[in-house]
Amino acid sequence: MSAIASGANPAGDRPRPRLRPRRRKSKAGWNLLGLFVFAVAGFPVYWMLNTAFKPAKDAIDPDPSLLPTGLTLSNFSRALHIADFWGPVGRSLTVSLAVVAIGVVVGLLAALAISRFAFRGRRIVIVGILAVQMIPLVAMIIPVFLLLNDLGQYDRLSGLILTYLTFILPFTVWTLRGFIVNIPKELEEAAMVDGCSRTGAFVRVVFPLLAPGMVATSVYGFIQAWNEYLYALMLLSQKNQTATVWLSNFSTKHGTEYAPMMAGATMMAVPIVALFLLVQRKMAAGLTAGAVKG
Repeated sequence: MSAIASGANPAGDRPRPRLRPRRRKSKAGWNLLGLFVFAVAGFPVYWMLNTAFKPAKDAIDPDPSLLPTGLTLSNFSRALHIADFWGPVGRSLTVSLAVVAIGVVVGLLAALAISRFAFRGRRIVIVGILAVQMIPLVAMIIPVFLLLNDLGQYDRLSGLILTYLTFILPFTVWTLRGFIVNIPKELEEAAMVDGCSRTGAFVRVVFPLLAPGMVATSVYGFIQAWNEYLYALMLLSQKNQTATVWLSNFSTKHGTEYAPMMAGATMMAVPIVALFLLVQRKMAAGLTAGAVKG
C-alpha cells in the first residue's frame, strides 16, 4: 500500500523504455525514405492529373510548371469527342469482368484440387503453373495470333478473353492455392462429422474464409485485363478496340495531344480507383491472409 501510495509502479508494471537517440534517428531515416518512395511513385499520377486539367497550350510548354497554372475541363470534352469513348470502355469492362468471373471460378476449382486432393502428377502441375508465369508475354504474341486465327477468334472479344485467361489463370490458381492450404483441414472434417457433405463443408466453412483472398485475386485479374495494351492492339481491329488502345487516337500526324490524352487516362483510371476503394479492406486482408500459416 505504501508503494502504491508513493506513486511507485507495481512489480509487474514496469515503465516503458524510452527510445534511444540512435533508434529515433533510424526511425526518422526510414520515414524519410518512405516519403521519398511515395513521392517518386505518386509523381506520375500527379503529373497526369496536372496535365489533364491544365490548358492544352500549357501541356506542350517547353518550360512546364510543377504547379497547375489554370484549371479547365476542355480536355475531357476533347477526349470524349475525339473518338468513341464509351464503346472502348464498355468493351474493356466486358473483357475484364468476363476474365475475372471465369478466372476465379476455374482457378478456385483448380486450386482446390491441387491443395486438397492427392493425385498422380500433382507436382508436375504445380511446376507447370510456375513455369507458365516465367514465359514473357511478348514471346507468345505470334503463336496466340496464329491460334486464334485458326479458331476463328481473331478480332473478337471472346478471343481476347481466352488470351487473357492464359496468363491470369496461373496466378489465380497459385494464389488461391496458398489461401486454401492455410485453412486447416480439420475445419472441413468437423463439418463433415456434423453431417455436411464434402461440398457442403466447402461452401459453409472454407468458402467464407476464402472471401478476402478471392477479392484480392479478382482485383489483380481485373487490373491486369483492364490495363493490358499489347495483345488488345494486335488481336483487335479499330472497331473493336479497348480503352487502352483508344488512347492511341491522340497521337496524330501533327503530333501528340498530351492534355486530352492525360484526360482520357484519368477517366480510364476512375474504374480502378473506384473498385479499389470499394474492396480495399477485403483486399488488404486477402493479401496478408496467405502469409501466415494457421
